[in-house]
Amino acid sequence: MCVYIDYMPKIADLDDFDRRLLALVRRNNLEPARSLADKVGLSISAVLRRLRRLRDEQVIVGDIAVVNPKLTGSALTMHVLVRMKEAGRRSMDAFSRDIVRHGEVTGAWEVTGEDDFILKIQVGSMEEYDAFTRQALADDNGVMAFKTFITIRGIVEDDLSSRPLLER
Repeated sequence: MCVYIDYMPKIADLDDFDRRLLALVRRNNLEPARSLADKVGLSISAVLRRLRRLRDEQVIVGDIAVVNPKLTGSALTMHVLVRMKEAGRRSMDAFSRDIVRHGEVTGAWEVTGEDDFILKIQVGSMEEYDAFTRQALADDNGVMAFKTFITIRGIVEDDLSSRPLLER
């Protein structure tokens, strides 16, 4: 599942019950409504109604399983800095549209500075990474250069459940 993030959305109108529910489902989205209701002090139907509204309003954009890459054959993680030949909107948008089609890409950000993108790549072998770079990072894709950082070990992994919710 690929989720596009709009960095300037209208901030949702969340009350304390919504925030407590979000904190709980961010840690375990399979927790039963009865348990959630007990923890936040609402009825089961109120919890279900709120969760439905949070999904309808795109506050909750997905329910996913976090898979251990070491157990599924994609244990190598690379972070790749990509510099484009031209930093114009057309080439940047074309690269953005193309890069999301590659399953090896588990994160991608357009950034400021000398480089234009940071990619998080997960593969099972260096051969897979080589094939990815030859296909996705070739100069005919508008890429001038790229620099690869191979992860030795994770210190803080992406923990979506710990990201702060903005206060209004």
